[in-house]
Amino acid sequence: MAKIIAVSIDVTKIDKSKIVSLDKNGQPFKNGAKYINLSVIVNDEADQFGNDCAITMGQTKEEREAKADKVYLGNGKTVWNSAPTQAPSQPTQTHEAKPIGAEDEDPDLPF
Repeated sequence: MAKIIAVSIDVTKIDKSKIVSLDKNGQPFKNGAKYINLSVIVNDEADQFGNDCAITMGQTKEEREAKADKVYLGNGKTVWNSAPTQAPSQPTQTHEAKPIGAEDEDPDLPF
Protein backbone atom coordinates (compact mmCIF):
# COMPACT_ATOMS: atom_id res chain seq x y z
CA MET A 1 0.00 0.00 0.00
CA ALA A 2 1.35 3.40 -0.93
CA LYS A 3 0.40 6.78 0.47
CA ILE A 4 1.30 10.36 -0.22
CA ILE A 5 1.31 12.48 2.90
CA ALA A 6 1.69 16.25 2.58
CA VAL A 7 3.46 17.83 5.57
CA SER A 8 4.38 21.26 6.81
CA ILE A 9 7.10 21.90 9.38
CA ASP A 10 8.25 24.93 11.34
CA VAL A 11 11.94 25.14 10.37
CA THR A 12 12.65 27.63 13.15
CA LYS A 13 12.19 24.78 15.64
CA ILE A 14 14.97 22.65 14.10
CA ASP A 15 17.87 22.26 16.51
CA LYS A 16 20.82 23.21 14.25
CA SER A 17 23.15 21.04 16.33
CA LYS A 18 21.26 17.98 15.07
CA ILE A 19 22.04 18.69 11.42
CA VAL A 20 24.39 15.91 10.27
CA SER A 21 27.08 16.77 7.72
CA LEU A 22 29.50 13.86 8.29
CA ASP A 23 29.05 10.18 7.50
CA LYS A 24 29.69 7.37 10.02
CA ASN A 25 33.42 7.50 9.12
CA GLY A 26 33.65 11.20 9.93
CA GLN A 27 33.89 12.20 6.26
CA PRO A 28 31.74 14.98 4.75
CA PHE A 29 28.84 13.73 2.65
CA LYS A 30 29.25 14.03 -1.11
CA ASN A 31 28.32 17.42 -2.56
CA GLY A 32 28.27 18.92 0.93
CA ALA A 33 24.91 17.31 1.76
CA LYS A 34 23.44 17.84 5.22
CA TYR A 35 20.74 15.73 6.84
CA ILE A 36 18.28 16.00 9.69
CA ASN A 37 16.66 12.97 11.32
CA LEU A 38 12.91 13.30 11.71
CA SER A 39 10.16 11.02 12.94
CA VAL A 40 6.78 10.82 11.23
CA ILE A 41 3.97 9.50 13.38
CA VAL A 42 0.98 8.28 11.35
CA ASN A 43 -2.29 8.04 13.27
CA ASP A 44 -5.22 5.77 12.43
CA GLU A 45 -7.68 8.65 12.63
CA ALA A 46 -7.49 12.27 11.54
CA ASP A 47 -7.81 15.17 13.97
CA GLN A 48 -10.38 17.96 13.69
CA PHE A 49 -8.33 19.56 10.89
CA GLY A 50 -7.92 16.37 8.84
CA ASN A 51 -4.30 15.83 9.91
CA ASP A 52 -3.38 12.20 10.40
CA CYS A 53 0.36 12.51 11.02
CA ALA A 54 2.81 14.51 13.11
CA ILE A 55 6.49 15.29 12.52
CA THR A 56 9.00 15.47 15.37
CA MET A 57 12.76 15.82 15.59
CA GLY A 58 14.45 12.42 15.66
CA GLN A 59 15.73 11.36 19.06
CA THR A 60 18.87 9.49 19.98
CA LYS A 61 18.63 6.27 21.93
CA GLU A 62 19.80 8.17 25.02
CA GLU A 63 17.10 10.82 24.58
CA ARG A 64 14.42 8.14 24.22
CA GLU A 65 15.67 6.28 27.30
CA ALA A 66 15.72 9.54 29.29
CA LYS A 67 12.15 10.18 28.13
CA ALA A 68 13.21 13.59 26.78
CA ASP A 69 10.40 15.74 25.42
CA LYS A 70 9.87 15.44 21.69
CA VAL A 71 10.28 18.58 19.60
CA TYR A 72 7.11 18.89 17.53
CA LEU A 73 7.83 20.40 14.10
CA GLY A 74 4.53 20.14 12.28
CA ASN A 75 1.81 17.91 10.94
CA GLY A 76 0.37 16.55 7.74
CA LYS A 77 -2.42 14.66 6.11
CA THR A 78 -2.77 11.81 3.69
CA VAL A 79 -3.60 13.27 0.28
CA TRP A 80 -3.50 10.02 -1.72
CA ASN A 81 -3.80 6.38 -0.76
CA SER A 82 -3.44 3.39 -3.08
CA ALA A 83 -5.45 1.14 -0.79
CA PRO A 84 -9.06 0.89 -1.88
CA THR A 85 -11.50 2.20 0.65
CA GLN A 86 -13.68 -0.48 2.09
CA ALA A 87 -17.40 -0.07 1.75
CA PRO A 88 -19.34 -0.84 4.89
CA SER A 89 -20.11 -4.51 5.06
CA GLN A 90 -23.61 -5.43 3.95
CA PRO A 91 -25.75 -7.11 6.56
CA THR A 92 -26.54 -10.73 5.85
CA GLN A 93 -29.82 -11.16 4.07
CA THR A 94 -32.62 -12.12 6.38
CA HIS A 95 -35.84 -13.78 5.37
CA GLU A 96 -38.82 -11.54 5.73
CA ALA A 97 -41.99 -12.89 7.20
CA LYS A 98 -44.30 -14.02 4.39
CA PRO A 99 -47.96 -14.79 4.46
CA ILE A 100 -48.81 -18.44 5.01
CA GLY A 101 -48.41 -20.32 1.76
CA ALA A 102 -46.30 -17.55 0.12
CA GLU A 103 -43.12 -19.54 0.49
CA ASP A 104 -44.61 -22.21 -1.74
CA GLU A 105 -45.14 -19.79 -4.61
CA ASP A 106 -42.72 -20.13 -7.50
CA PRO A 107 -42.53 -17.03 -9.72
CA ASP A 108 -41.69 -19.22 -12.74
CA LEU A 109 -45.01 -21.01 -12.61
CA PRO A 110 -47.40 -19.97 -15.38
CA PHE A 111 -50.35 -19.50 -12.99
